[in-house]
Amino acid sequence: MNLDNDEIRRYSRHLILPEVGMAGQKKLKATSVLCIGAGGLGSPIAMYLAAAGIGRIGLVDFDEVDFSNLQRQILHGTDDVGRSKADSAKETLNGINPNCQIDVHKTMITSANAMELIKPYDIVVDGTDNFPTRYLTNDACVLLGKPNVYGSIFRFEGQASVFAPSKGGPCYRCLYPEPPPPGMVPSCAEGGVLGVLPGIIGCIQATEIIKLALGQGTPLIGRLMLYNALDMKFREVKLRRDPACPICGDNPTVTELIDYEMFCGIQPAAEIDPGANPDEVTVQDMKKALDDPSLNIKVIDVREPDEAEIAKVEGVPMLPLSQIDQRFTELDPNQHYYLHCKGGVRSLKALNQLREKGFKYLKSVKGGITAWSEEIDPGVPKY
Repeated sequence: MNLDNDEIRRYSRHLILPEVGMAGQKKLKATSVLCIGAGGLGSPIAMYLAAAGIGRIGLVDFDEVDFSNLQRQILHGTDDVGRSKADSAKETLNGINPNCQIDVHKTMITSANAMELIKPYDIVVDGTDNFPTRYLTNDACVLLGKPNVYGSIFRFEGQASVFAPSKGGPCYRCLYPEPPPPGMVPSCAEGGVLGVLPGIIGCIQATEIIKLALGQGTPLIGRLMLYNALDMKFREVKLRRDPACPICGDNPTVTELIDYEMFCGIQPAAEIDPGANPDEVTVQDMKKALDDPSLNIKVIDVREPDEAEIAKVEGVPMLPLSQIDQRFTELDPNQHYYLHCKGGVRSLKALNQLREKGFKYLKSVKGGITAWSEEIDPGVPKY
């Protein structure tokens, strides 16, 4: 696989590196990478891989560009809002390097299609943001013998590693044998993320991919790199393959892909009855409580004070989830309360915390202030 004169000019700063040279650049051109996710992590990963001369990049993403993505997902611009992320990403990557073949897979990766999607590629990079997909990606890579370049971000912290049991290292299950309970770990939509953080972690993932393709340096196999942006500190944790790991251990019990939503305790959306959770009420119920004092129901906002500066429902007092253990005595255990947050996750946590302290008359507002903005008062900003 030769380089033409234009490619030699394009990659000249690589070519003069002894660790790359003509032979290394040809290796990059011959390498194929499947990028699962074209969002925060996928943006710097795919852009730098295209610029570096990776010959073929597959993009798996079924989502559309939203305004809230633009703070960190630099593959996309304002004019792309509402477009397919995969299409927007392909256009950006073609503009960076038209020599790179971009395969678009506008689909959700599932147990039914993961093996087929991953099999044609040399390296897989995990740019996802949910546990079922991380476990699915891990297991498919282990079964196919593909290196899985992992990254994760939340608020101001990130982590990265390379899971490659085929090269003697551990897999994702060796690090996290069991997923956390549903709702225990907030999403970036609920907890926030510093815009530049995925750029840093994504660039580290891209670096690891290029090293693997070149066969140079020491990859993050058997090492978990942890980064704290606020302290600007990196630290490293050594990882070892778990001989009892169910997928990469000495006697594996997982020999094919499973139902990862079920494994992570997540009920499929199609099976969820909107009235199934007796602890939840709707934003319409919340409005009735606010409009009719005779109902004797008080509404409490359990978000953080900074969020109230972005959007709030007038007349609703705040008791942040982070302060409930210290301030619950301010509430009357015999009073009826509706608790709301941004999307309904933290309010359920607050409900459970208060219930443990003896409160009986509690409900969580499903959808939180986001649903309030969508269904009751569009003048309340969505964030």
